[in-house]
Amino acid sequence: MISVVGHTAIDHISRVPRFPPVNGSIHILDRKVYFGGGAANIAAGIAKLDEPCTLVSAVGEDFQGSEYEQWMDQLGITKRFFSVPGAHTATAFMFTDEAGDQITFFEWGASEAFEREDAPALPFVHMATADPGFNVRVAERSEFATFDPGQDLHRYTKEQLESILGTINVLFANQHEILGMEKILALGKQEIINRVPMVIVTMGKEGSVLYEKGNSSLVPAFSVAMADPTGAGDAYRAGFLTAYYRGYNPLTACKVGTITASFAVEKIGCQTNLPDWGQMEARYRESFGSLLEPTRSI
Repeated sequence: MISVVGHTAIDHISRVPRFPPVNGSIHILDRKVYFGGGAANIAAGIAKLDEPCTLVSAVGEDFQGSEYEQWMDQLGITKRFFSVPGAHTATAFMFTDEAGDQITFFEWGASEAFEREDAPALPFVHMATADPGFNVRVAERSEFATFDPGQDLHRYTKEQLESILGTINVLFANQHEILGMEKILALGKQEIINRVPMVIVTMGKEGSVLYEKGNSSLVPAFSVAMADPTGAGDAYRAGFLTAYYRGYNPLTACKVGTITASFAVEKIGCQTNLPDWGQMEARYRESFGSLLEPTRSI
């Protein structure tokens, strides 16, 4: 079973015409509330693709019996939660401008529990945004581990990032996160890539690049009418992890991630338009041809 570690959150997503200057303001065009949190988004994506998934996360007392809990139960996600009395579930406030750029403010809430909880040892785990120390401990104790720093990158020390890079099997990052890691580690991009067996860098509409064994492969994005970029990276990781866990080679898994992400951006909300495996495979054929049988096993 695939395990995912990190935030469960409530997303407040707003559209604005442009971002205001410092000390300025701007009117909001639209605001809605959705299910979110990087780890929860990935777990939902994996579950929609019909793969069993365990979510290791933290929630507040507002979560029990909520629509969000009911949604996870409907998806069949196994919940391995730290429930924090007196706290509320983490909340993200995201603002997207008309150019598609985004700014996020994140309130940790119950996710503060990660810092003091024991980290599990897991056979196959993806570490999404969460407490850096907790993720370090998970990476050290688990058999096969993948990691994306996400918006929590700024919380990592140089020592914590070095520890994780020295332990994980796959690193996911977008272009901005790679630049941030370069600054924290005082390393160049290629030096970071050389530290991990497999690195996947996502680049939005420009696609993604797989780095493995000294080689690089560009995977083009699948062009769709984008309604909201929020959650595209999480959907990509859900697609990749599901395909890779099922035995597909890394390049094919990246293509599955690309197709899964294309569904997510077509509607507002990270978990609003996730595909099942059949829907993903039909769109995969449009872009990459037939999805061949898996070629390897974990």
